[in-house]
Amino acid sequence: MDWSGGLLAFTAGFAISIVTAPVGVSGAVFLLPVQLSLLQVPSPSVTPTNLLYNVVAGPGALLRYRRRGGLGGRLPRLLIAGAVPGVVLGAVIRVFAIPGPEVFRLLVAALLLPLGLWLCIRTLRPSGQVERPDLGTRSTVWLALAVGTAGGIYGIGGGSLIGPILAGRGMAVSRVAPAALACTFVTSLVGAATYAVLAFAVPGHNIAPNWFLGLVCGLGGLCGGAVGAHLQPRLPETSLRLLLGTLAMALGALYAVQGLI
Repeated sequence: MDWSGGLLAFTAGFAISIVTAPVGVSGAVFLLPVQLSLLQVPSPSVTPTNLLYNVVAGPGALLRYRRRGGLGGRLPRLLIAGAVPGVVLGAVIRVFAIPGPEVFRLLVAALLLPLGLWLCIRTLRPSGQVERPDLGTRSTVWLALAVGTAGGIYGIGGGSLIGPILAGRGMAVSRVAPAALACTFVTSLVGAATYAVLAFAVPGHNIAPNWFLGLVCGLGGLCGGAVGAHLQPRLPETSLRLLLGTLAMALGALYAVQGLI
C-alpha cells in the first residue's frame, strides 16, 4: 500500500465521519465501496477491517458526547448488553455459514429503504405526536441482539440500524446518537477481536482485518467524528432527522445494488 492509498483511506474516513457522527452512525458501511473497489480489500477481510475502523474512529465522537452528558442513562447500557453477544454470533455466521451474504444484504435494503423514507416524510410532515416512551428493557436488548448480529456479519455500525428505528419511534436524534455510537464502538471492539481469533482457527481464508487500512481509515474517522459530534448541537433536530433518514436510504440502496450484482 503506497502513500496515495493511505491518503485516500484517511480522507474517506474523515469525510464520512463528519457527516455520520452527528446522527450516531459510524459510517463504516460507506467505506465498503472504497475498500472493495479502490483499495482491493478481499472479502471477508473487509468486514473485520470495518470493525477495526469503528474501534479507532469511535472515541473521537464519544469523548465529545461524554463531555455533554450524552452517554448517561440506561439506553447505552441496554444496547451494549444485547449487541455484544450478537456481534460474536454474527462473526461466526460470517466465517462458517455465509461468506457471500447477498440475500441478507437485500433484506437489510428492504428494511432501511422504507424506514429511511418514512423517517424523512414524518419529519417533513409531522403529525404532532410527542416522543414515545422508551422500548421496554427486554425489547431493547432483543433489538440490540439482532443489530449486533448484523454488525458481526457485515461490519456495519449498529447505529445505522438502531438509529433510524429509535428515531422513527419519535426519540430525539440528539439522544439516540451517543447511545448508538457507544454500542457500535463496544461491539466493534468485540467483533474485531472475534475475527482475529477466528483467523487463527481458520487460516488461509482472508479473515483477519487489513490492519493498516483499518487504522488509517480509523484515524481519519477519529478526527472527522470529533468534528461531527461538535457540530451536532448546532444542527436543528429536523436537519438531524432528515440526515439520518437520508443515510438510511443511501445505505439501503447501496446494499440493494450489492445484493443484485
